[in-house]
Amino acid sequence: VVLGVSPQQSKRVLKAMTKEKLLAAKSSGPKLCIDLSMTNRMTKKELSRLAGQIRRLYGSNKKAKKPFWICLTGFTTDSPLYEECLRMNDGFSNYLIDTTEEDCLNLFPLESLVYLTPDSEHALEDVDLDKVYIIGGLVDESIQKKLTFQKARENSIQTARLPIQEYMVKNANAKNYHSEILAINQVFDILSTYVETRNWPAALKTGVSLGKGYVVPCTVK
Repeated sequence: VVLGVSPQQSKRVLKAMTKEKLLAAKSSGPKLCIDLSMTNRMTKKELSRLAGQIRRLYGSNKKAKKPFWICLTGFTTDSPLYEECLRMNDGFSNYLIDTTEEDCLNLFPLESLVYLTPDSEHALEDVDLDKVYIIGGLVDESIQKKLTFQKARENSIQTARLPIQEYMVKNANAKNYHSEILAINQVFDILSTYVETRNWPAALKTGVSLGKGYVVPCTVK
């Protein structure tokens, strides 16, 4: 705390700085769309999980040194997900993000879009400020891969997957379980850490938990 400055004033200053940083990201930061156009078949429990993931993603972005500009697309104010976000996420209506009923396809040039999906043949090599990255807002693992990849392919959107196979190895576990499907906030934490560090192994460690069955191999120091 600065001498002579009350904790309340410090908090206000920090809040103002965070706001300035987030608004600056709209013009100069990397861009991320959460595609919420496929949430119509989700159960109440799944919608609650997704609302929680949106809250965690936004919380991470507020703390980031180099925040993304976040856009929730295919998101209607009369949807059950919107109600769930208002119910679960304190101050949701004041989040410094864009929300729109429009599909991400109608908002940006096709050549700038990159849909992040585990089924892509292409590993993401870098985060490009000229690109708009899309994450599918789904929580059901059984349909997540199929739907996002299918949507990207049908609309000729470029795809990429996180470079888990390139920088991590399968870790032996009792269930022999290995999954590259992550929650949207975990994908975001990886992208955000990469933008800050330009280090994929460090970034992947922040979002891929041991439970996914992958680890970054130990390097000899």
